[in-house]
Amino acid sequence: MESQIVIDPDVCNGRPIVQGTRITAQTVLDFLAAGDSVEGVIEAYPRLTREDVQACIRYAAQLMGNHFTFTAVA
Repeated sequence: MESQIVIDPDVCNGRPIVQGTRITAQTVLDFLAAGDSVEGVIEAYPRLTREDVQACIRYAAQLMGNHFTFTAVA
């Protein structure tokens, strides 16, 4: 299955976007983080589907699954 989130250096400065759109995954996640519902995101961006929004969430979860090193700041 082809990913719904793609990176094209010629679109949106190479930021991850929902395939076939110029809508960045970050834009979708920012709406959700601000308290908007999935339906609210779809209303704001009618080209998106529920599956597109869920793909953005999965993409973010996969990124967070990478190994990160925490450095405490005093």
